[in-house]
Amino acid sequence: MRIAGLQKLTLLDYPEHTAATVFLPGCNFRCPFCHNAALVLDPNDTSGDTAVEEFFAFLDKRHGLLDGVCITGGEPLLQPDLADFCARIKHAGFSVKLDTDGSFPEVLRALVEAELVDYVAMDVKNAPERYAETVGVPGFDIAPISDSISYLLSDVVPYEFRTTVVRELHTPDDLVVLSHWIAGASAWHLQSFVDADTVLAGTGILHPYAPDELETLLPELRQAVPNTHLRGV
Repeated sequence: MRIAGLQKLTLLDYPEHTAATVFLPGCNFRCPFCHNAALVLDPNDTSGDTAVEEFFAFLDKRHGLLDGVCITGGEPLLQPDLADFCARIKHAGFSVKLDTDGSFPEVLRALVEAELVDYVAMDVKNAPERYAETVGVPGFDIAPISDSISYLLSDVVPYEFRTTVVRELHTPDDLVVLSHWIAGASAWHLQSFVDADTVLAGTGILHPYAPDELETLLPELRQAVPNTHLRGV
């Protein structure tokens, strides 16, 4: 297991928990709005790594201060030893929140059924017909995404869906179609795109919606997913 980045405290990423966040390298997507371009495009760069033993030594000193660990990426489910990593975090007395793009439903299912994950945040990128374009993978088969959505909708584990909204990639109609795809979800958070020099597409290429524009979309989206909210807007 390689830990390509460590945020020692987050009050936002894990609902109702104080947590540390670990960033794992590598991803099967090339979303142009991705903020972790270095983890995606140069996953073999070890310059920012935190040694695994160093991370667990850090956790040992955070009992009573941290509730859990957020595991994000990149795409964490690409890591072959992720289950062992989660098990060690759980054994140390911390809960695990997993961020995923939903591409590997079998791995997700195995982690949940082994009780190695306590909360899942799945990115749902767009309406089905625009998925390949949005994730930057021509011809992408959305069947695994549908499987992961269906699995989480069965309420086997606490979860949320998340969508980063980009003006060039998402129309209001796209978001309505997406809302019907995840209808009945326990929570859906819309995050407005924020430009930065770490964005995969480069700066000045993509643009956000204004907060009031997103607010006007909520009533219709809530018809399918009542617990739809804006985050970070």
